[in-house]
Amino acid sequence: MKSFIKAMKALSDPSRVKIMKMLQNRMMCVCEIQAALQFAQSTTSKHLQILEEAGLISSKKDGLWVNYMVADGNESPYAASLIGSLKHWLDADTEVQALIERLPDINRENICKR
Repeated sequence: MKSFIKAMKALSDPSRVKIMKMLQNRMMCVCEIQAALQFAQSTTSKHLQILEEAGLISSKKDGLWVNYMVADGNESPYAASLIGSLKHWLDADTEVQALIERLPDINRENICKR
């Protein structure tokens, strides 16, 4: 029951749903997600932590970067089901469409100047 509630609560916030939709399109770092949503770094990190703890996303360290991606769903059958369904949900939503259209212009090298 705990993993079911955790996955459902993780997707009960519109910002976390937007993060999931972005990560369905490409792997992203915190600064890219932060720039896309125009959130503070701490807010972005908290959302990512909740999604990761629910088994919906995973992270991988790559040098200075921590890259986030949609999880494979192996941690929880509930997370796997939500990940699969979310691929087909909300694509026609105007907020999601606008966010996805901005993604090509969001680049970590330009944001962080590293």
